[in-house]
Amino acid sequence: MRRALAVAGSAWGATHPNPMVGALIVEEGHVVGEGAHAQDGGPHAERLALLARGKAPRPGATLYVTLEPCSSHGRTGACTDAIIAAGIKRVVVGATDPDPRHCGRGFEILRAAGIEVITGVLERECTDLNLIFNHWITTGGPLIAAKVATTLDGKIACRTGESKWITNEAARVDVHRWRRMFPSIAVGAMTILKDNPRLTARRAGEPEWSPWRFVFDGLLRTVVDKSPPAVFTDEFRDRTIVVTTPHGGLGYVRKLRDAGIKVWKFESPTQRVSFADFRKKCAEEKITGVLVEGGAQLISELIRVRQLDYLFAYHAPVIFGDDKAKSAFNGLRPERLDQAVRLADVRHEMIDGDVLMRGKVSYPDKLLVDEAVFGLR
Repeated sequence: MRRALAVAGSAWGATHPNPMVGALIVEEGHVVGEGAHAQDGGPHAERLALLARGKAPRPGATLYVTLEPCSSHGRTGACTDAIIAAGIKRVVVGATDPDPRHCGRGFEILRAAGIEVITGVLERECTDLNLIFNHWITTGGPLIAAKVATTLDGKIACRTGESKWITNEAARVDVHRWRRMFPSIAVGAMTILKDNPRLTARRAGEPEWSPWRFVFDGLLRTVVDKSPPAVFTDEFRDRTIVVTTPHGGLGYVRKLRDAGIKVWKFESPTQRVSFADFRKKCAEEKITGVLVEGGAQLISELIRVRQLDYLFAYHAPVIFGDDKAKSAFNGLRPERLDQAVRLADVRHEMIDGDVLMRGKVSYPDKLLVDEAVFGLR
């Protein structure tokens, strides 16, 4: 199953809105065929593994697959049919298909055909492989995640604003791994004006890749600036989407569109974009995941309105100990521990001395905020 996971990962970030899936055919302890679902509309991993075998599997062959075989007749046909037709008599599965329409049905079909089915092997790892797909298929909307890189005391910059680099090079490389996983990246206007990021995935041995690049800019401050940011001028500018409100001005909207930049404008009584409307628009455009990389105000606002689903928190073994250094989060005012925001299904990874903690955001029943921080009074 670990080999199947590695095979599935060969299509890292390329299968949206479908899941990543890896499959192996094993005969007498040897892998004789393997396959990975490579892209939406392409053949599924099980069929590719059978094709790679080149001939009918021997009696006693086992199929290992990271996700429950599909049982519906879509563009590629049901994988359960292909498995039965191939004469496979034993199937070992990692995760159950989270789609409520299919969940467990593939197992029932295989067992009814006399096939031994073993489930839950490395289930946690196989489920984690498709955290974006799992959210998309069960909610109908994108997984909105955020990434922060902080000191041990939760700071993202010194009081002077210096922030490069809090985390080490290996952690920054890991960020690009997750950038390649998500179909879109988002930042606020001040991050664009201060850091001028490219918001692309740059990984050794691979060409630079651009997801959809969202810039949240309710007043279109990034357009007013005399020196256009990289995301408005580089070779990937057609992958940039400015998310704004009517308060930004129609002239600036026309200027962006004339430059080939897409604009999503949402009605709002303030300069603040409705994240619920943004989520709905992403669903309509089949953008299954958004990785928010800053700034602190944007991420804190997402938490305030309970629209942040997942958090990637990189911690460096560094302490500022300065209450005037910039914090990763602000504006929350819990009075008791049970009013704190927490992470669930937490995973940890050591990255050359830095630590990545990531998990699903779990909100308290009552979320207390400082309304002044968010401009609500």
